[in-house]
Amino acid sequence: MYKVDFSKPCHAHFIGIGGVSMSGLAEILKKEGFTVSGSDMKQSDTTRSLESNGIKVYIGQVASNITDDIDFVVYTAAIHPDNEEYVEVKNREIPMLTRAEFLGQVMDNYKYSVAVAGTHGKTTTTSMMAHIMLEAKTDPTISIGGHLEAINGNIKVGSSDYFVTEACEYTNSYHEFKAYASIILNIDNDHLDFFKNIENIAASFATFATKTQDGGALIVNGDMKYRDQVIDAVKDRNIEVITFGKEDGNKYQAKNIHLNELGQPTYTLYIDGEDKGEISLSVMGEHNAINSLSAIAASQYIGIDMDSIREGLKKCHSADRRFQYKGTTSKGATIIDDYAHHPTEISASLAVAKAVVKNKLWVAFQPHTYSRTKAHLEDFAKALSVSDHVLLADIYAAREKDDGSVSSKDLEKKLLELGCDAVYLGDFDSIEKYFEKNSENNDMLITMGAGNIDSVGVELLSK
Repeated sequence: MYKVDFSKPCHAHFIGIGGVSMSGLAEILKKEGFTVSGSDMKQSDTTRSLESNGIKVYIGQVASNITDDIDFVVYTAAIHPDNEEYVEVKNREIPMLTRAEFLGQVMDNYKYSVAVAGTHGKTTTTSMMAHIMLEAKTDPTISIGGHLEAINGNIKVGSSDYFVTEACEYTNSYHEFKAYASIILNIDNDHLDFFKNIENIAASFATFATKTQDGGALIVNGDMKYRDQVIDAVKDRNIEVITFGKEDGNKYQAKNIHLNELGQPTYTLYIDGEDKGEISLSVMGEHNAINSLSAIAASQYIGIDMDSIREGLKKCHSADRRFQYKGTTSKGATIIDDYAHHPTEISASLAVAKAVVKNKLWVAFQPHTYSRTKAHLEDFAKALSVSDHVLLADIYAAREKDDGSVSSKDLEKKLLELGCDAVYLGDFDSIEKYFEKNSENNDMLITMGAGNIDSVGVELLSK
């Protein structure tokens, strides 16, 4: 594998530079004095921001974008071998790195690196870690999978030994990371187009655990089903295992969890069975109380004081699209946007919504990928059925093609069988008109999914 010498800036080119992670990595290199260019299929706020920072961005991916002065190329998993730029780079024999390989090399430059993994909750927990590091004035480098208001973006380049990033399991990309502190929040069925079954997913997380640096820490959810498999994977390594959760026996434990009227949790923190006082969060839901324990454990492990941890957690309002309040319509309905696109995530978000909604709960749901919808159809219906009304958009294809085996109409059928008022409307305009006509004062609409369903809320609030 090609090794980047960060002490000798050269020219790096990013294929797919408009992605959340890729754009952040490009900015890291730019601030380190590298010449940076890249390409994407369409212009966006992200590409415009990169250009304003002196990065050349090509719209469209063609062979002519690959110039003679490029020293190495970084590309995403979404780039196929028949991509014109990819083919040209191969033909020229320019060194290539996947996004994960490059991020792993970036991480190696930091002594106190923290990688946040898990099927659910990565972005919010990374946000917690970021706020704690900022509160402690460690001047960290932060790479996160969403817009974080505290850093006005998804990347912050610091000048210290502190680094925190999300660690995504898809295509085993996080196996390239060698973190000082590795966090595993949970292990659940997802990305079955790649993993095929839960056994493969659990094995993947166990392998991730083994990538932790010698002398580092593995911070793992002690309540989850696959904890022993993950812990056993590092039993012969010089890695400290730290568990967290609700159950007795975990080193970091949350007791007496309760939610306020906004769904924000407060709980009593116990460390090694000793009461350490209350922790209050500004993110929502009991699941985030549990996830915050991992951030506390990692922060203490890298030497951050408890006062900074407590205050950082209180200031953390998470990244965009994580149960984010967007506004109130002219009819008095509250609009919330949420990135949830897996049944477990949906259940967690709707539990918060049910606790705070004043009238009817609506969900405008856009399923994300055909393979995920097909694999979890029954579970999606069960999770969504706690709503009063569900408005269904067409499936967001992302990297997949429609083979005709599943559609949002199938989900509508399952919801109706469960007695939930569900209607398939397909396009966003129809969803907006339906909600405008039928919503009432104090209703809540959650635009839900990892695609572009959030635009429904934007349109409703503009009227």
